[in-house]
Amino acid sequence: MTAVWEVYLQETLINEDELQAKIKELGAQISEDYRDKDLLLICILKGGVLFLTDLMRQISIPHEIDFLAVSSYGKEIRDSTGVVRILKDLDEPIDGRHILIVEDIIDTGHTLDYITRNLIARKPASLKICTLLDKAERREVEIPIDYTGFVIPNKFVFGFGLDLDEKFRELPFIGVVNPGMVVD
Repeated sequence: MTAVWEVYLQETLINEDELQAKIKELGAQISEDYRDKDLLLICILKGGVLFLTDLMRQISIPHEIDFLAVSSYGKEIRDSTGVVRILKDLDEPIDGRHILIVEDIIDTGHTLDYITRNLIARKPASLKICTLLDKAERREVEIPIDYTGFVIPNKFVFGFGLDLDEKFRELPFIGVVNPGMVVD
C-alpha cells in the first residue's frame, strides 16, 4: 500500500541518516561553543520542533528551551507574504541570556530578520542562529547564520518538521514536492 505522502514526493533531498549525522555534528559544535554559558534555545514554531527535539539530544551542556511562533505564510501559500506576525511570544525575559534561535529553514530572510531585530531589542547577552536548511539562493535580506545544517536548492520541500499545507511534518526525511501537487 502506498503512503499518502508518496504522491507528493518528487525526490528525497536529505535522508534520515544524513539529517541525524548533521544534527549530531551541530550539537557537538554548539556544546563546545556554549560551554559555561547560560544557553537558551528558542525554537521557531511549528517547523522547527523536530529539529529542536533531535538537536537538544545532541547538546551535552545544560540548556533551556522556549518557543516563538510567527507567521509570514498563509495556508496554501508557497511564498512569504512579507508581513510577519507574532502568534506566540516567549514565556520568559531573555535579557542577559545567550540565545540560539533554532529554525527549520531560511529562505528570503524576511521572517528571521524581523525575529532577530525583535529579540535584540530585548537585550540578550548574545544572539546566534542555527538553521537546519538554508535556501541561500532565495535570500533577499542578509542573515548571519552561525550554524547551518544543509544549503539546499530553491525547491519546495517538506518533511522533518516542514509542512505541505500543514501536513507531513512527521516524515523523517526532507523531500521535494512534486511540482503542481496540492494537498486536499
